[in-house]
Amino acid sequence: MVKFLTRLSHLLAAILLYAVGVVITLKANVGYAPWDVLHAGLAKTIGISFGVASIVAGVIIVAFVAICGEKIGIGTIISMTVTGIFIDLIMLIDVIPLAPNMAIGIVMLVAGLLVISLATYFYIRSAFGAGPRDNLMVVIKRKTKLPIGVCRSIVELTVTFAGWRLGGMVGIGTLISVVAVGFSIQLVFTIFKFNAAAVKHETLRDTYETLASAVRRKNQ
Repeated sequence: MVKFLTRLSHLLAAILLYAVGVVITLKANVGYAPWDVLHAGLAKTIGISFGVASIVAGVIIVAFVAICGEKIGIGTIISMTVTGIFIDLIMLIDVIPLAPNMAIGIVMLVAGLLVISLATYFYIRSAFGAGPRDNLMVVIKRKTKLPIGVCRSIVELTVTFAGWRLGGMVGIGTLISVVAVGFSIQLVFTIFKFNAAAVKHETLRDTYETLASAVRRKNQ
């Protein structure tokens, strides 16, 4: 049970780190990163907050990857809901300053993408089920056998186009992100010698059985 709670705490920390990375890219003020273009487009189209738009996108993606046969775990569900909440809270308390100029904005953007990539590594490593967006990346890798960085870039280009069509803002930061996010993911995973597709994720049923077993042992 202690091991389970430790993994769960790592999962939540990774989600918080991911949300911080997203807000850093927003505050860079040089154009939204690809997923943020989509979230902004959804928020504008539906009339909801940025965080809620992130949750809506997560629900749609989870449904798609489930159809593709990808495992859904407690981490997938938590990421789908909590990431958006964390983003809205960080934006609300306004602890990350807005970039005063483009040069600093580009530095902030790259830093944010690296934070997101690091969070993605820690998150997938917890093996509670990849988050919606990471699940999509892993599905593409398994189907195409392409490098993980290439798969991430394919996803980023697709969501950028969809978000732009919905009215999300596209700028120089978006173009940088499309190229840099795949490189950042590849860099972080290479440094840690990490193969995301090789991770055996825990499904919702696995988690239930683990908790049920822990309860039975406690009651014996």
